[in-house]
Amino acid sequence: MNRAWVLFKSHPYISNVVGYTTLFATADLIQQSMMGKAQDKGTVHIPDPVGQEDTSNTTTEEFPVAGEANAEDDSKIRAPVQHAPQQHRIDWAQTARVALVGFCFHANFNYHWLRGLERMFPGGGIRRVSLKVFLDQLFAAPMTISAFYIGLSTLEGAEDPLEDWRTKFWSSYKTGVVYWSTMQAVNFSLIPPVARTVFVGGVALGWTVFLCHFKQQKSDFLT
Repeated sequence: MNRAWVLFKSHPYISNVVGYTTLFATADLIQQSMMGKAQDKGTVHIPDPVGQEDTSNTTTEEFPVAGEANAEDDSKIRAPVQHAPQQHRIDWAQTARVALVGFCFHANFNYHWLRGLERMFPGGGIRRVSLKVFLDQLFAAPMTISAFYIGLSTLEGAEDPLEDWRTKFWSSYKTGVVYWSTMQAVNFSLIPPVARTVFVGGVALGWTVFLCHFKQQKSDFLT
């Protein structure tokens, strides 16, 4: 452990950027796994009247009783419902895009931004920590959220790279102010400056899971 810490301090830029990018990409993998499990739980298949199977999100389906051709139209039975487990496949191209955005902007930006804040306002104390948290949420938060939505939309080849940003930025920012204000207060108070980018990456794991999931939501449901 001591050797790892010495190596980390010897190469702070590489350690922080690589660590942040790895955590950033891991968040997308977690989000995809969670979405896959949720979809599998909601998927059922129901045998149709000729013995074939059809996938549906409903839990029951009614079919005419076999062998009763002269029965009334409303003579139906409920077919048994069985869950159809499916193996969710990871979209590695999506994860690669998230990792690229994380590496090109978020990891490098956070590394230099946090170093700059510490140089301008060194040390702890309630006033200095509060000032750094305020500046972080005023400047860094809007930039990182914007880079996430616009960067991913651009890499995905969206016709309007700003669409997700316009519809989801404000909700994301309001949620992030509560979450990140607390986390950054801990960061500026307790974490050594050399390790703050990696700490942010660890905290960003849960945050990025939220952003990745939020980005997949249709804009129609958010307006």
